[in-house]
Amino acid sequence: MKPFLLSLAVLASCSLGAQVPSSQKPLTATSTLVLVPALVHDKAGEPVYMLSASDFLLTDNGQPQALRVEDDAGNEPLAVVIDLEVGGAGTREYDKLGALIPMLEALVGGVQHRVAVVGFDSEPTLVQPFTAKIDSAKDAILSLQPGCTRQNHFSNCEGPDPVHDASLGDNGAAILDSVAFSVSLLRAQPARYRRVILLISETADRGSKVTLDDAVRAISDTNTSIYSIGFSTAKSEAAHYAHQQLPTGPGTPAQAADESRTMPPGGVELFDRANHIPNPPTGCMGKIPEQQLTDDPDQNLGRLSRLYDCMGQLMPPLLVARVAAIAASNGLKRNAPETVARLTGGEYFKLTNAKSLERSLSVITNHLPNRYMLSFQPVSPQAGLHHLSVKLIDRPGLIVQARTTYWSDDGNAEAK
Repeated sequence: MKPFLLSLAVLASCSLGAQVPSSQKPLTATSTLVLVPALVHDKAGEPVYMLSASDFLLTDNGQPQALRVEDDAGNEPLAVVIDLEVGGAGTREYDKLGALIPMLEALVGGVQHRVAVVGFDSEPTLVQPFTAKIDSAKDAILSLQPGCTRQNHFSNCEGPDPVHDASLGDNGAAILDSVAFSVSLLRAQPARYRRVILLISETADRGSKVTLDDAVRAISDTNTSIYSIGFSTAKSEAAHYAHQQLPTGPGTPAQAADESRTMPPGGVELFDRANHIPNPPTGCMGKIPEQQLTDDPDQNLGRLSRLYDCMGQLMPPLLVARVAAIAASNGLKRNAPETVARLTGGEYFKLTNAKSLERSLSVITNHLPNRYMLSFQPVSPQAGLHHLSVKLIDRPGLIVQARTTYWSDDGNAEAK
């Protein structure tokens, strides 16, 4: 593999649990090759095989790229982090996770593998370091004890009622901190390993210390795919911790917004506050009609994410990247597990009961070894977040799901 330019740093300020030294510095991985995992399936959801590079059109910030399909990617060794929420709303869903144990072997398949287990509430904890022993990973999952929260009251919690429970875990849901922590664990694995995170959590991040910008940067590692299974936090008492960090929000026009807001170069907001969601169905920058909005953040976000392709035709590359960054931050606020899956080329599923978890894991088990691994060397490297688009050429009826972002720390680009 050729030397690389893509770099990624995980913040030392993230809460990484007791097993990570406090003096750890940000890690950086470099390469000249951008890897884009892509799943192609028919309308029935069955994977499609035997496609070649000529069947794909890949753009980087709107610019077409010469690509290749890496051979036999599904047989490469696999490193998996099982990242489970055991605090917050996760305590309500703990009894639904039983299907994960018997399916763990099928998930990693017959290839050389390593599995780690992370549990998180307001901070992530490494429960099981990487091991080739599936039974050790199973035991680690079984050992996880849900925390004492307002949603649940366990016999080992102190206090007269759930509101006054002492925290064994706690009521936090630091999803982004835990994902950044899991990415850092994977980055230490050998380069030849495919890197996967299986995240099971609520949809709303509550309590992460990592900023939205750095979370987007952390999950834009080109060689880590995140498969997420999420359950709703619509009844959560806590507001999303990152509300004030978003560049725009609903309400009044940006010109009437808080005077302390930082304006981009030129002094003009990219989006006004009455038109805060980029690329709705009425046009690239149009506002979504109220009657088209639903109470389901997954549906609304999915509708938006499918419309990015028109931006490449209307905007210069750097503006496309800026829009991608804003949308990624907005998505992390709306539904963190769905957004990290979309950004990394993984998949997102809803958890409703134990059977739905079993079905979701079956789909992941089928799709994981059957993805195409596309690769390219950027034609015009630029530092920062890049928006990727992958389409199929003359393949009606087929659907492609692929990574939508990557982060570049190109030193040459930064010097321009």
